[in-house]
Formats: sequence, C-alpha cells, structure tokens
Amino acid sequence: MKLLKKLIAAIALVPALALASGGGFPLDRAPDRSTDMAALQNGAKLFVNYCLNCHSAASMRYNRLRDIGLTEDQIKTNLLFTGEKVGDLMQTSMTAKDAKAWFGVVPPDLSVIARARASDAGSGSDYLYTYLRTYYKDDTRPTGWNNMVFPNVGMPHALWELQGTRTAKFVEEKDPHSGGAVHKFAGFEQVTPGKLSANDYDAAVGDLVGYLQWMGEPAQNTRKRLGVWVLLFLGIFFVLAWRLNAAYWKDIK
Repeated sequence: MKLLKKLIAAIALVPALALASGGGFPLDRAPDRSTDMAALQNGAKLFVNYCLNCHSAASMRYNRLRDIGLTEDQIKTNLLFTGEKVGDLMQTSMTAKDAKAWFGVVPPDLSVIARARASDAGSGSDYLYTYLRTYYKDDTRPTGWNNMVFPNVGMPHALWELQGTRTAKFVEEKDPHSGGAVHKFAGFEQVTPGKLSANDYDAAVGDLVGYLQWMGEPAQNTRKRLGVWVLLFLGIFFVLAWRLNAAYWKDIK
C-alpha cells in the first residue's frame, strides 16, 4: 500500500515537473521548415555563426549538409572558418574547462537538442523557437540576460545583435486563490534595435530551429518518403495474399 501511494504521488508530480522545466511560459508553435531547403541552409549558417562558438554538434559532420542542397565548395567557403575539413564533426574550439570557468557549466551538445526538449507542453521545436525569442535584459544575472522560458538561464543571448536589446515588463496582480500578489509578465519593451526587424528575427529563429530539428535526424524526410512506399507495398501484398489464399482454399471442403 505504501508503494502504491508513492507511485501515485510520483505520477501526480509529472505534470508539475514538466511545467517547471519550461518555466510555465506558454510555447509558440514553431514554423515547419522540414522541406524548405533555403530555410535549412540559412539555419545552418546561423548555427555555425552563432551557436557553434560554444556548443558542439558532435553527431553531425559538415559534409552531411549536402543533404540540404549545399555543395562541398559552398560548405568550405561559407561554413568552415578555422581549418576544419568537410568531413569533420561539428565541434567547438572552446575547451570544457574554459566553458565551465566562463559559464559555470559546459554548454550541452546540440546534435539532438530539438528531440531532447520535447515535452507535454509542446515539441522540442516549439520550446527552442519560444526560448530564442524570449530573452530580455536583466542586470541582476551574471550574464546580464534572462529568459521567460528558462528563468535564470546561464546562457547569454547569443542572437542579441540580431534581435536588439529588450526588457521585460511585469505587473503585480492579486492572486484570486491565495489573495496575495503575483508577479505577472506584461510584455517586452524594445530598448535598442537589432540588425533585423521583429518579423525578420522571428523568421531567422524559425530557420535556425528548423535546422536544429533536421540535424536531430537528417534522414527524416527520406524515412517518411520510404514509409509511404512501404505502406503501399504492404497494402498491395495484403490484397494479393488474401486473393491467393482464397483461390488456394476454394476447392477444399
């Protein structure tokens, strides 16, 4: 009985833990870039320029980017900057020791980050899309930045030059249940403009998240196409097997 009570209590905590992991902030739906080669190429460029400085993608090789329409010459010219080869893994040059000294923790590998962040609250793409668009300036944090999806985040805003500097506005409201005051988010305020407009920044983040989603399973589009053909084959084979079975047993009583 005690074990059953503990199990029920653990199950009851799951929704709360899922909510806490996302900071309780509602997630926006990420745009689907899975078949947009131009968007995936732009996402790869953004990833190399803004993410690969600190994060690795140790399960991905540069030459796999040929699957999204890039040639080896384009990869060499636009995505290789520090002497890497086209067949190399996407590794950061920053050591784990330096990363821990600067950020307090080693930045996670991003090879399958879109899959790892999937939860009941939304897909991993939704999480990343909202996360990268909800940074705001917070001078109380060591990095000077905070995030609505991941409160007290340790990672600084890598895309701040594109988005500009924003602050978050909060208002005090009365909690109808407890009667106390609650700190409620009331929107962002743009302090300094970025290189991109708000709509262009959202589109760029959509491209980056689309690439991160693709990187988690580069063969996903091929898998889906093959899956359709396999199901068609099985359907036809089922009909043939069914009629053959009927023809075989028709004279047997």
